[in-house]
Amino acid sequence: MSLNNIKILLFSAFLYFTLLSGFFLNESLNGGAYKDWLGSNLNPIKDFSKNFYETLNNYDKYNHRHSPVYLIFLSTFLRFDFSFETLRLIHLHLSIPLIIVFYKCLCLKFKNIEKSYLILLALVIFLSPTFRSLSIWPDSRLPGLLFFTSTIYFFLKYEETKSEKFIWLTSLFLVISSYISPNFSLFFFYFFYNIFKQISFSKVLLFFLFNLILASPMFVYIFIMDVDFLSSGGTPALDNQSFSFNYNFANKILLISSIIFFHLLPVLIWKKHFINFLSFSKKNIMVIFVISGILIYFFNYKIEYTGGGVFFHLSYLFFENNYLFYIISIISLSFVLYLCKLNIKNSLFFFILILTNIQNTVYHKYYEPLLLIVFFTIFKDVSAESFLKKKRNILSIYALSVFFIVTKIYKNYYLI
Repeated sequence: MSLNNIKILLFSAFLYFTLLSGFFLNESLNGGAYKDWLGSNLNPIKDFSKNFYETLNNYDKYNHRHSPVYLIFLSTFLRFDFSFETLRLIHLHLSIPLIIVFYKCLCLKFKNIEKSYLILLALVIFLSPTFRSLSIWPDSRLPGLLFFTSTIYFFLKYEETKSEKFIWLTSLFLVISSYISPNFSLFFFYFFYNIFKQISFSKVLLFFLFNLILASPMFVYIFIMDVDFLSSGGTPALDNQSFSFNYNFANKILLISSIIFFHLLPVLIWKKHFINFLSFSKKNIMVIFVISGILIYFFNYKIEYTGGGVFFHLSYLFFENNYLFYIISIISLSFVLYLCKLNIKNSLFFFILILTNIQNTVYHKYYEPLLLIVFFTIFKDVSAESFLKKKRNILSIYALSVFFIVTKIYKNYYLI
């Protein structure tokens, strides 16, 4: 074994043991993971293990906005007298394959990049506050993201080989990810858009039928059995309103853009993108200000709702108003528009990303580490390969991750 491989192995072990230490110390960096485990996940898991059909038929009474599928899976361990601590430890180790699948996607996409660099990039997920929190405190989001990343893997296999079997595997794994975490279901339109022009019309119809058949049990569960768990839950400071299909798009666009900007900041400050971004912003400055002005005018997200992202909270922390956030959101929106201009498929992805958030609140955990994964796997024309050729660029992502962890610790243990 080469010295480089030994270093990677030791670094992987170190990151794994930090996660394991977090487990035994009851770490909850994103703040809400422990509360969600106690308040939302634990009770239905226990009830599924005791009375499956009654719990399934009344699942919407738990005010749980996530699908029951993964909770049902976890409940099976209780039937064999596993303790809750053992259950949590099993879930933690079931979350780690996300890093492996992400690495496999990177290997498919970047065959000319040194493997050690790709491993280093994949391992940064260990430092994701969302990954750490939701692997320590069981939740449906990580297994949903695991199957969604597997969907990306088979999609990349299809793009490489054009073998139709990978279309069906892409569909199958997307459906599984949607059963676990329903927000991923809307990405069907993204993958369909990328595939439908490359297959015959009869195959398109078969593709639709295949997905419809696989999705039909969930349609029956929600619309015929009337277990509408998707509209469960409540929004703080908004009379516990769970969600609204008339939600404020200005809130969604500005907040999500600022979160995208934060997590992809290492990419933006890379010289190649930074120069192109400045050029794009100068050429489109009037359009950017008009769009930003309209969105800011209609923006009405309140700090009491919770969530909102790093920049939204920093604005309130330092100035007790939205002004700093508005300034950063203009830059953030410019960056998103710049990425959209690079390829229309990026625009479609961002549009779907906004639609996946049907509730009033916006949290970092919905987009992290998802954004890192999709940027380096399915974003188009973003010069990702050039970015990965230099180790210092990957280390800048580590620097941002450490900074994010520090802000989480400061918020959780000093501000709250």
